[in-house]
Formats: sequence, C-alpha cells, structure tokens
Amino acid sequence: MKVLKIGALWCSGCLVMVPRWKEIEKENPWLETTYYDYDSSPQVVSEYGLEEGLLPTFIFLDKDGVEVHRLSGEVDKNTLLELVNKYRES
Repeated sequence: MKVLKIGALWCSGCLVMVPRWKEIEKENPWLETTYYDYDSSPQVVSEYGLEEGLLPTFIFLDKDGVEVHRLSGEVDKNTLLELVNKYRES
C-alpha cells in the first residue's frame, strides 16, 4: 500500500496535515508515502483529476498502484490510521 499526498504551500489545510502525517509515518515505518506539490506536479494533478478546491488530497493505492480510497481536506489522525490499517495488506 502507498499513499499519495497532494498539497500546496498556500493551502492552510495542507500545512495542518503535515505534522499529522509525520506522526503516522514515524509510527508506521512500513508505510510508503509520496508528497506532490499541486503547483509543481501538473502530471499528477491531471492523472488523478485533482481540483484546487479539494486540497489536501490523500490517495490510497494498493500494491498494484490501483486507487482504493481518496480523502480530501483536513482529516483527523485516527481516521487516517484506520484507513492505513484497513488497506495495509492491499
């Protein structure tokens, strides 16, 4: 499982999520995440059909790179952990 994190420097919700994800990543060293900046990664924005108003966006991918879940906005740590654990083996 992998999580794509898409955000922007000008996005206040994105800035709120950075420390939450850092905690989760520290607690779950097996978890693979990749961050993409909305403004400097137009290919990712286009590929996943992202809109500026839906930042931050978190896309959960299975081991084959297929999207299994998507979240947008500020999300509490417990919800993120539930999803990480739910999709861990996918």
